[in-house]
Amino acid sequence: MSLFSEHWSPKIVAELNGQAVKFVKFVGEFVWHSHEHEDELFLVVKGRFRMDFRDRAVWIEQGEFIVVPHGVEHRPYAEEEVEVILFEPTATLNTGDVTDDAKTVKSPERI
Repeated sequence: MSLFSEHWSPKIVAELNGQAVKFVKFVGEFVWHSHEHEDELFLVVKGRFRMDFRDRAVWIEQGEFIVVPHGVEHRPYAEEEVEVILFEPTATLNTGDVTDDAKTVKSPERI
């Protein structure tokens, strides 16, 4: 993940069976959002982050992963920079059902 430094801007590194494998770095909090049809898997490569849900929060440590089911509102948050691999359907918009001028990435870069 040394090929980029920006936060909240997922990069597609591979595709398989209709799924995109994306690298992303983030720090701070993201926007509350959900994905109507897509599940997402977040695998922590370096650091740790908290996945906020409306009814609870879950810390995901380095080497751990979490699957967020479709339709579940969530918000990632990291106290310090974290490096994550995302597995999600290729067409998944990072902000799901929300458009945010600063964080929505309509066409992720391929690296």
